[in-house]
Amino acid sequence: MPSSIHILPLKPVVLEVLPLLVEPLVSIFEADVTIAEPEGRIVPAVLDDSRGQYNSTDILRSLLERPLPEQCKIVGVTSVDLFVPVLTYVFGEAQLDGTAAVVSTYRLDNVMYGLPADPVLFYERVLKETVHELGHTYGLVHCRDIDCAMHASTAVEDIDVKGASLCPACRRAALSAV
Repeated sequence: MPSSIHILPLKPVVLEVLPLLVEPLVSIFEADVTIAEPEGRIVPAVLDDSRGQYNSTDILRSLLERPLPEQCKIVGVTSVDLFVPVLTYVFGEAQLDGTAAVVSTYRLDNVMYGLPADPVLFYERVLKETVHELGHTYGLVHCRDIDCAMHASTAVEDIDVKGASLCPACRRAALSAV
């Protein structure tokens, strides 16, 4: 059975970038890719008022509670700032070898760093992080190949350096995980 990927816009979200993700994700994961209608705002319960950020693990947990067809992955995409308690921020989080991932575009926008907007660079960053987090759901861990989207990223500059696709070894592993 072919796998499928369900992109779930979680408000607030930059909707314009989502359709641009479909074709590359279809190609990389050989999966059917759909974009859902945007949902209401992320529940305030996952907001940590002292940090002004949203707990990505709580969002991930809510995504995991959704009924999904067999062999379906879900990736929530949002524009809020995400964190896990042990880190200052995260670009995203995923359930390793599971079904759900979440990606934040908040720190992927040049404007966040006081730089002029760059829509092409923004799209490339969103694509790389979406591939990266979805890769984790296919059982992939961080890769040493700097050209691979599974290469670890702790800063936005790390995202800019790595590739948007999977290296041959990671792609084989992802496709065999289906």
